[in-house]
Amino acid sequence: MLIMLHLLQFDYLKSVEIEEKINKIRWCTKLNRSLFLLTANDRTIKLWKIKEQKVKKVKQMDINPFVTSENSLLADKSFMSGQSEPSHANGTRLEWTDKMNGTLPSHLADITNVASRRCRRVYAHAHDFNINSISNNSDGETFLSGDDLRINVWNLDVRDQCFNIIDMKPKDMEDLTEVITSAEFHPFHCNLLAYSSSRGFIRLVDMRKSALCDHSVKILQDGGSRGPKTLFSEIIASISDVKYAMDGRHILSRDYMTLKLWDTHMETSPVATYKIHEHLRPKLSKLYTNDAIFDKFDCCLNGDGLQFATGSYSNHLRIFSCGAENEDGITLEVRKSPNRKPTSQATTRPRRSSLSNLTRGFYRQGQDSSENETSCNLKSKLLHLAWHPTHNLIACSVGSSLFMYHA
Repeated sequence: MLIMLHLLQFDYLKSVEIEEKINKIRWCTKLNRSLFLLTANDRTIKLWKIKEQKVKKVKQMDINPFVTSENSLLADKSFMSGQSEPSHANGTRLEWTDKMNGTLPSHLADITNVASRRCRRVYAHAHDFNINSISNNSDGETFLSGDDLRINVWNLDVRDQCFNIIDMKPKDMEDLTEVITSAEFHPFHCNLLAYSSSRGFIRLVDMRKSALCDHSVKILQDGGSRGPKTLFSEIIASISDVKYAMDGRHILSRDYMTLKLWDTHMETSPVATYKIHEHLRPKLSKLYTNDAIFDKFDCCLNGDGLQFATGSYSNHLRIFSCGAENEDGITLEVRKSPNRKPTSQATTRPRRSSLSNLTRGFYRQGQDSSENETSCNLKSKLLHLAWHPTHNLIACSVGSSLFMYHA
């Protein structure tokens, strides 16, 4: 097991502590036998080199006159009895027999493969706000890091210099209307990237058009979701995560209420919308009071881009298929003994009853069904998850535990 460390730091300019927690992890392009890994806390990014090497481990063993598996040669009776007799007819005595039957240690070398890690570079002092995104470029030489107001592009070989391509900080902070929530490079075009905002926009940027990419090439916005504005409309419209599909044409986004699949050739509406927290809409005021409405859920796609996953409350994992007739998808409670929510329309029990069984573990007789539907454990939430790029494996982080789900 390897341990990557981000030690506690202190920002002397702002007089705040930078926690040692790790918020983002990204694998880099593999070179030779070495693996490279980017990790980030709130303000600092580190590049780690992980290498497997052969190491000789030396162990000591005391040889005694009894027969052992390491030295079956001592089983010969003549060697044991030859301690008090000359070994040859000329009267000479073999000295190595004394050493074998003595207490001198013997050294044995054992060759094993050991993984080692080393911090190659530290990229710091480039963000005034907490880092919310890091993404590797397809060129294998650069990566981006984004915070609430800026996106920087780094070269992996240069630790003390970066290039700022997007700066949304206004001259007067009172004029601030939106912040950056997530950013990611295109999977195979090194000049394209996408970033989302708290207003529900996804901006597509081409770095060939301008050195400063404040003016985006395209803006993806769901025009069909516009309705009567309420106190919480802008909050629930904020996009918490965006992911490119491997085909480079589709983008998956997650806001508080829904999961959306976008086609970059269609700017006005998503291809598909999957409702995640629609049953919580009547309780938005309560969610605002306890700050649960500000929770940021991740989303992910499988390798072929035909299945999507995201998290929810009560440690629920939601999985959807592209073009599937059942828009509810599959709901799985992430724990040691998972329960799968029945998705068949021919189920014998009402759907609300089965949802209550997942969220509460029991069904209260005589309780109103609408109350069952909106009840969930807000303290248990699945925020972070990742889909393996080539296998149907989903890694889910729940509290201090990591679960692997085979899709």
